[in-house]
Amino acid sequence: MRKATILIPIVVVAAIGLLSSIFIVDERENVLVLQFGQIKQVKEEPGLGFKVPLIQDVVRYDDRILSLDTEATEVTPADDRRLVVDAFARYRIDDVVQFREAIGVGGLLAAENRLGDILNAQIRAVLGSDGVTSNTILSEDRSQLMERITEESRSRAEALGLYVIDVRLKQTNLPTQNLDATFARMRAEREREAADEIARGEEAAQRVRALADRTVVELVSDAEREAEITRGQADAERNRIFAEAFGANPEFFEFYRSLTAYTRSLRGENSTLVLTPDSEFFDYLKTDQPREVNRALTPVPQDGAEGADQSGANTEEGDGAAQTEASAPEAEAQGEPEQSEASADEDSGSDNSSLPVAEADSADEVETQ
Repeated sequence: MRKATILIPIVVVAAIGLLSSIFIVDERENVLVLQFGQIKQVKEEPGLGFKVPLIQDVVRYDDRILSLDTEATEVTPADDRRLVVDAFARYRIDDVVQFREAIGVGGLLAAENRLGDILNAQIRAVLGSDGVTSNTILSEDRSQLMERITEESRSRAEALGLYVIDVRLKQTNLPTQNLDATFARMRAEREREAADEIARGEEAAQRVRALADRTVVELVSDAEREAEITRGQADAERNRIFAEAFGANPEFFEFYRSLTAYTRSLRGENSTLVLTPDSEFFDYLKTDQPREVNRALTPVPQDGAEGADQSGANTEEGDGAAQTEASAPEAEAQGEPEQSEASADEDSGSDNSSLPVAEADSADEVETQ
């Protein structure tokens, strides 16, 4: 019983010591065995490893490819146009012993800080070298610049036990203080281009509008010319028909035109006429006989009666303007019948000025004042 009591603690201590002396190396990492800060063993192959318990320690480092995003760095190319460059790098720990000796107990965080300083310095040096302008940085030659930055950074990172695989530029922007001026210049250029497009569009519109206006004028002129020709032919045909009708029955034509003159002059409230009793305007209201028959049946006045009429006319002329107004239409009606008939024809909307119609003209001239 006493032996069992003693053996159990010994077995437990031995198990703990054995477990603490064994460590496992993953395929994604490298291991250093340290004894009082000194490197005693390097384990890079995956599997089991052994160390002295309580005396030696195990330090693990990642053996995979790591990524580092650098801070935005302001560079000044050869054309003095400042740019803000943002880059990232791919690296891995190439020599864990050298890495431990260079970095110390700081580990991966301290290594990334020192590698970031190296990258920023090389970015400024390469992008600010002679012959490198902002256009070069933004062109296809950018890949050559990144290769130069990678090579320079790789050579300097070897002292840290790191291997820089690649360096790439993520963004290349203008500084904040230059963005407003750049955007204003870009806006002015776009506005100028828009104004040019608008001007060209307005010029084309003016040409199209002028062509359309000229086409309209030509079409209207041709249409008016055709209309005038058609109207003239129609007037000629109408005059021919009127002339044939007048020649076929002059008596009926004269009667019809007289009735038309009566209709136009004796309408509405304007129906007061001042005429001499023997005016030809009312011949067809007195009798249905033609004018030639009425003139043949009218007795010829004697010389004495004619003198009396003249004496009465002279007396009435002294009284006022009433006799003057009555004698004027009578003189026009008796003096030139053909001219009166032509005027009446114009009032009816026709152009047959050669047709003798005295009634219409007389009716228009003697309307009540």
